[in-house]
Amino acid sequence: MNLILSVPELKSGELKITGSKSESNRLLILKALYPALDIANLSNSDDTRVLEAALNSGSDLIDIHHAGTSMRFLTTYLAMKPGFEGVLTGSERMQQRPIGVLVDALRQLGANIQYEKEEGYPPLRIKGVAPKGNTVRIAANISSQYLSSLLLTGSSFEEGIRLQLDGKLTSIPYLKMTLTLLEALGAKTELSESEVRVSPIGQLATTSFTVESDWSSASYFYSLMALGAADHIKLRSYKASSLQGDSALVELFAPLGVSSEFNADEVSLTLSKKAVDLPEVYSADLVDTPDLAQTIAVCCFGLGVGCELSGLHTLKIKETDRLQALKNELEKFGAQVNITDNHLSLRPSNQIKPKVRVATYQDHRMAMAFAPLALKTELVIEEAEVVSKSYPEFWDDLKTLGFSIENER
Repeated sequence: MNLILSVPELKSGELKITGSKSESNRLLILKALYPALDIANLSNSDDTRVLEAALNSGSDLIDIHHAGTSMRFLTTYLAMKPGFEGVLTGSERMQQRPIGVLVDALRQLGANIQYEKEEGYPPLRIKGVAPKGNTVRIAANISSQYLSSLLLTGSSFEEGIRLQLDGKLTSIPYLKMTLTLLEALGAKTELSESEVRVSPIGQLATTSFTVESDWSSASYFYSLMALGAADHIKLRSYKASSLQGDSALVELFAPLGVSSEFNADEVSLTLSKKAVDLPEVYSADLVDTPDLAQTIAVCCFGLGVGCELSGLHTLKIKETDRLQALKNELEKFGAQVNITDNHLSLRPSNQIKPKVRVATYQDHRMAMAFAPLALKTELVIEEAEVVSKSYPEFWDDLKTLGFSIENER
């Protein structure tokens, strides 16, 4: 499904975005381990639905499609589940995303995992076992999802789990989210530069948890406000104090003119009352918030602002190589972009080529990050249905804010 986007006039509006995918997926693993846990406002994203279905399937063939978090969380959960025997697989792209660091870590606990195809990559043949010991040595400068995967399931081990870390931690807010959720269920946690410890949770009494709305999804409306200057956009079910690392976008978008005002469970976005003096070049280290890189880069381009973004080393192993994809698509609009393994540089420019076709590379964030450029020129988003991975209502919500969205014939 290809969609043609234009915006006659950006309107004010009030939206409730689906629950955080990151919180939801962590809580689903915990619910599988501790059935007394009750979850409200669960994300309706494809990734969360896939994980929930996998946990309830009872099948010996589990296909998680494009859901990277599900692949990592399930690898540990199934490997440490005595009695499970089967294959964990995913899409063609998922089979190109490395899993070897996590498998090696689990083998330190006695895991019985074999590679069905290429060494270090899914599909995985898993025979679940009880853990042998509780200590794992693992690289810290890899995706924090590997660490969270071990910590979530490790909370059910008789002696809890201890991760000895090599190197510098990355995506720390996501790791802290995991630890905070574990603490909410009664675990004791410790985090230092060289080690993470989680005590066993044991028997859990009936516990309810309400998932906050997704901050990563909110980022696209911050971009809309920066580019389109509506009177206001209100987003419901958000807290000023959040478990989600991407709530940092409140500060990250302030230099681009977007103000955030919290009231009860909503945040209202407006442009700064004073005339905004945009920077010639916007700079940010996104090592803790890499999922915001696409939104920020596209927003800066639409504003005619250059940007220097660093801390992007995990983007190459996401749904696509997000750095290369950003470069490819921004250059279609006339941008001048340079990338390295960790950095993106965009030169300031006020020229935007019209009627560009944006490829999405089976990546939901490519589709949503580029959509706000419809405020500057008509464009086509290819394979637009990919947004269902994290935000199924995205296109409908844009329509309520004045977007004209039509199927390309």
